[in-house]
Amino acid sequence: MIELRDITKSFDGVEVLKGICMTFEPGKTNLIIGQSGSGKTVLLKCLLGLHQPDGGTMHFNHQAFGEMNEDERRTLRREMGMVFQSSALFDSMTVLENVMFPMQMLTKQSETAMRKAAEEVIERVNLVDANHKLPAELSGGMQKRVAIARAVVMKPKYLFCDEPNSGLDPQTAIVIDNLIREITQENNITTVINSHDMNSVMEIGDTILFLKNGVKAWEGSKELIFKTDNEVINDFVYSSNLMKKVKEVYQ
Repeated sequence: MIELRDITKSFDGVEVLKGICMTFEPGKTNLIIGQSGSGKTVLLKCLLGLHQPDGGTMHFNHQAFGEMNEDERRTLRREMGMVFQSSALFDSMTVLENVMFPMQMLTKQSETAMRKAAEEVIERVNLVDANHKLPAELSGGMQKRVAIARAVVMKPKYLFCDEPNSGLDPQTAIVIDNLIREITQENNITTVINSHDMNSVMEIGDTILFLKNGVKAWEGSKELIFKTDNEVINDFVYSSNLMKKVKEVYQ
């Protein structure tokens, strides 16, 4: 579980996050949505420890991040997995080598143990025949699955995904969404996903945080988002004719 209490963050005197309060629960896919410039990426970087909030507190399983010593923060970072927007695979490494990389950097496991763990998660994301392929030999969807395998190979408590469907066709995007949700539920991970994709919201939005100009404008579930009368979120959700038709179905 991650609890955010009155998180603020400014850059050059401009307040980007304005008193964000939110709880992200384990075993659920927690989505952060909003327009470009709404503060989504800054908030995700705060959660990852890449930005230090100017105010407020972040609690990871009831432990305040600001009160952790360096060893405790190092342990926390090892409990985090990250799926980058671009997948961020190493071009010169095979699929197996990419997935093993975090363990080689952060653990003292034997080569045999690391290989076994990597092969297990590669099988879980349905890439068992791709172990020895290079990223250039894979489709965009396959690369995302490798990125997910690498992110979860160390059995993280927290999984962060930055626009995991970016650049994918709609059908492949649904496969990736469902894979993330399945792994989240199977391992009771606290998963936080940055997205502007309403298909992802409709597919896997257990909990949704909507940001508008650095402010929490709305929170709820995928079921509730189509029933809200919040004008701010309606302008975002129903910006396309397709989504306007979806609204008619829900109503």
